[in-house]
Amino acid sequence: MKIQSQNVLDGVNHNTVFMVWNFKENVEIKEAFKNVCKLVINLNHSANTRFPETKASVVMGIGFHAWNLLDLKKPLPKEFEEFQEIVGSKHTAVSTKGDLHFHIRGNYKSFCMDTATAITDALREVADCVEEIHGFKYWDGRSIIGFVDGTENPYGEDRAYFGIIGDEDLEYKGCSYLFVQKYMHDLHAWRNLPVYEQEKVIGRSKYEDIEMSDEVKPTNSHSALANVGDDAKIVRDNMPFGNISTNDMGTYFICYASKFSTVKKMLTRMFVGEPKGNYDRLLDFSFPKTGTLFFVPTFDILDEFSG
Repeated sequence: MKIQSQNVLDGVNHNTVFMVWNFKENVEIKEAFKNVCKLVINLNHSANTRFPETKASVVMGIGFHAWNLLDLKKPLPKEFEEFQEIVGSKHTAVSTKGDLHFHIRGNYKSFCMDTATAITDALREVADCVEEIHGFKYWDGRSIIGFVDGTENPYGEDRAYFGIIGDEDLEYKGCSYLFVQKYMHDLHAWRNLPVYEQEKVIGRSKYEDIEMSDEVKPTNSHSALANVGDDAKIVRDNMPFGNISTNDMGTYFICYASKFSTVKKMLTRMFVGEPKGNYDRLLDFSFPKTGTLFFVPTFDILDEFSG
């Protein structure tokens, strides 16, 4: 029987809602968890029937603390752990708690809103929503700082190879590691940089999205440090969000991976530097406020969890 993975490989949609929930203390959570597993399966079935052309979906991830609290499947996935902060000489990739993560996307904002409402109704008595981010597609897939985002994403068969666990962990084949960070940008400072300086920070041309050659690209540019190599990729699905008038604009970094070790290597290169001290210069303008690892079971495992 074919393994049914959640929709982690779908591309960026026009609208997204990201939600992070933490279970309340001293309440019974297992029945609500079973119900939300059933709900996610049903919401995806409904989306496939009603909006097949839009790839509308909701992906559910479970945090390390919640996995143990709920006494879920053992042994644990091989690289599943509590994310530990990564401290550099100037910037830190912070670690924050998250029990459940929902990645809701669709071309119709109405689908995202109704799906978020259904999830809220299922969880409000037993959990608190600590993050709710409404993302949007910006022009041709650009981040709010004006550069194309996700250029290094794998495509074709490589997308599944890097985004979904394979034979390396047979018990969890078809599942994925999910890592998220909420970045806030200082757009005033960023926009005060001339375009050619912005391009040095990113390592690509702003308008044509062409990567600089290794001879020209600064070693502390984002593309030089965030790209671990062609044999170690992740599937990114970042979205911009925020409020213009208050300068509260950000990027919700979200990636799916077959190996969390790839993500850790990328973050270490960015925050600690390669070599040490040569950190990602983009971090002088973009600041992580959250950082959490989740695990995305297959639909088959979600069905098991639902009882």
